[in-house]
Amino acid sequence: MNGLSTPSVFDEIFALFTPERILGDERATGEGVSMALIDSGIERSVLEERFNLNGKAIHRIEGAVFRSDRPEPLPYEGHQSSPHGTTVADIVLTLAPRVKLYSADVFGPQGNTDVDTVIRAMEHAINVWGCKIINLSLGVPEHRLQQVPRRYQFLQAIEEGYYKDVLIFAAAHNEHPMTRSYPSAFAPPLISVDKGDFDDPLGFAYQLSEHVEFQARSRGYHGPFAREPATSWATPHLAGIAARILSLRPGLKPFEIKTILYWMFQRGRSGSGTTSQPA
Repeated sequence: MNGLSTPSVFDEIFALFTPERILGDERATGEGVSMALIDSGIERSVLEERFNLNGKAIHRIEGAVFRSDRPEPLPYEGHQSSPHGTTVADIVLTLAPRVKLYSADVFGPQGNTDVDTVIRAMEHAINVWGCKIINLSLGVPEHRLQQVPRRYQFLQAIEEGYYKDVLIFAAAHNEHPMTRSYPSAFAPPLISVDKGDFDDPLGFAYQLSEHVEFQARSRGYHGPFAREPATSWATPHLAGIAARILSLRPGLKPFEIKTILYWMFQRGRSGSGTTSQPA
């Protein structure tokens, strides 16, 4: 109230930013929102069957395969390189079943990737698929970006998305609290996500720690490692929440989404779990 006897206009506005009011809207399904998952691919038929059994029709998942030894992407044939990407996609669709997903497989059978391949996948998602959200449940350890030009190239790709109104969600580092991981360390132009202990799939918190701002539910629902807490699973939870918000107002800019998430947490202390520190 700022010491006033009556609420200010800001009090009245922010009072509307409750999780129940926004996420409880029946139109908040992800419809009209496209999201790229830069990951290890998606097993399309598994998710189609899984959601059809629950009576939820999902949009057909499209995508491409990106390789470090090829400048042009290969066609996506509906398969994963490893289960990680399918778990991520399942989380997004559990929260926002009508979002349009694109699979950007940057790992392949070798199980690793590089910065250049991730950047090419991001550029494709932005400029070819026209995605509004990019989910990066991956990270590049700081020691692999010691060269300033490579780090700057990565930052430029993140900033390109920001200035084209693309929301980029990036997972914080899982392994050690003193280890920084990119791109989540590029905090201002993206939304960085750490793992938190939440019972509610829609639970999240604003908990600034180093360069990481948000926490979200850190367990998945499908896949061999889904029940193990990880930032890889926290990130698509928050990306799915953002997709629900964007389905209500598609033109929101990244800084507006971040502000709405912040005020939703302040107003509702969103979710039923507790916040946690990086693992």
